[in-house]
Amino acid sequence: MTQMLGITELIPHFGINASCSLLNVPRASYNRWHAGRISLPAARRTVGSRPSRALDDSEIKQVEEILNSERFADQSPRAVYAALLDEEKYLCSWRTMYRIMGRNRQVRECRNQLRHPQYEKPQLVATGPNQLRSWDITRLMGPSKGVYYQLYVLIDVYSR
Repeated sequence: MTQMLGITELIPHFGINASCSLLNVPRASYNRWHAGRISLPAARRTVGSRPSRALDDSEIKQVEEILNSERFADQSPRAVYAALLDEEKYLCSWRTMYRIMGRNRQVRECRNQLRHPQYEKPQLVATGPNQLRSWDITRLMGPSKGVYYQLYVLIDVYSR
């Protein structure tokens, strides 16, 4: 913010381009700020403010109690939502019910997901010569077309 005000003071003397380059501010940033699209500095912005239609803590508590009640203990939030609508009660959307349950870690994947076990990478250790060898085969072009040579290499790992 102070840089932008500094640019504003320098513009009558040096122009926009020179003023922005003196204070190491991109000209596009100054233009957006000057046009009013950037009004508040980043420190004063309200990050993560609650929307006006968000449920307050008492409403969230009421939804949690209903979802965890004995009547709805084995039903999904969609089924609870439908049952409450049949009784002409609307607390929140079924998606909000899922969010509340997710926040309390009451929702998980329905299917049993297999996890790949963590295998240890094998370590080949040679404590002496002729215990462990590494090999490779490479195809080399020959002197004429269609003629190839195979190069076989065996290396003792202990000597390397």
